Amino acid sequence: MNKQFKTSVFRKESFNAAHRLHNPNWDDYKNQLIFGKCNNPNFHGHNYDLEVCVTGFSDFETGYVIDVKILSDIIQNEVINKFDHKNLNIEVTEFKNLNPTAENIAFVIYTLLVNKLPKNLDLKIRLYETRKNYVEYPA
Repeated sequence: MNKQFKTSVFRKESFNAAHRLHNPNWDDYKNQLIFGKCNNPNFHGHNYDLEVCVTGFSDFETGYVIDVKILSDIIQNEVINKFDHKNLNIEVTEFKNLNPTAENIAFVIYTLLVNKLPKNLDLKIRLYETRKNYVEYPA
């Protein structure tokens, strides 16, 4: 069969990281009011689960949208090696001036990955901060 069809390929990964939700333009009271326990000055951690979805047309010769091993290597190099067992506020450059909310982490991950993928592929990030809370980018 020589028919091309659009398919989504998913890769799941996980990483552990600490962060503090804090707006330096606000006083301690407002930060505590808005961010609660997540504003702990000593930081707190999460076991993040990451789903990367790549969508495109499968190749006639390989049948792949993308080789999952290549996708895995890109995620490892661009995200896991950079975020895993790190304090996002202190050790990850992208969060020096960006509050590391789940929304912002998903956006940063998208930005890190999208430029490493072929331009004909669509990318979506789903990031689980907890078992019950997750975000997607783009929406």
